[in-house]
Amino acid sequence: MFNEIPDELKGRMLFLEKADRLDRTDGTPRAKRLRQITEDTGKFLSILAVNLPEGEIIEIGTSAGYSTLWLALAARETGRKVKTFEIDPEKVKLARETFGLSGLEEHIELIEGDFFNYSAQLGPIAFCFLDAEKEIYEKCFAAIADKMVRNGLIVADNATDQYEGIKPMIDRALEDERFDCVTVPVGNGEFVCRRK
Repeated sequence: MFNEIPDELKGRMLFLEKADRLDRTDGTPRAKRLRQITEDTGKFLSILAVNLPEGEIIEIGTSAGYSTLWLALAARETGRKVKTFEIDPEKVKLARETFGLSGLEEHIELIEGDFFNYSAQLGPIAFCFLDAEKEIYEKCFAAIADKMVRNGLIVADNATDQYEGIKPMIDRALEDERFDCVTVPVGNGEFVCRRK
């Protein structure tokens, strides 16, 4: 899967990696930064997402689409599609550009708007990557927990570097007997929950 990444897709990924590094050092306001995952986290997500049970693959928090590309590589491998939700119009514009250059458009559905306006319409979920504003993580978990299929996965980013911000979601998941949960030391820490 990783050896088959076309040059134009590698180029876009490198561009986004560089833009993200610059955002973190040039004074870009936090809300405007790309705040994307690390490359090793992307590979981790791809490996998880290529081995899923039946159900939807969703992402809450698209930003410029970097993490979506890693999920879409797995979706391409398995003949699926990633539904990704982004509320910020500027980031939606960047993501559309990213997906247009990626060669993976047929495996991505970008939904502009508040995830909670669409969550009730989702079918059974096999995978959810959560990388949005940290204060909504617990609400996101509540919205999708009942929809997760057996052996489906929820992966929440920033489990170590922003632990306090997502602690309410972590505590809720750990108390939910339907899930097995573990924090994986990849990137900024990934909190992984498997539906039993």
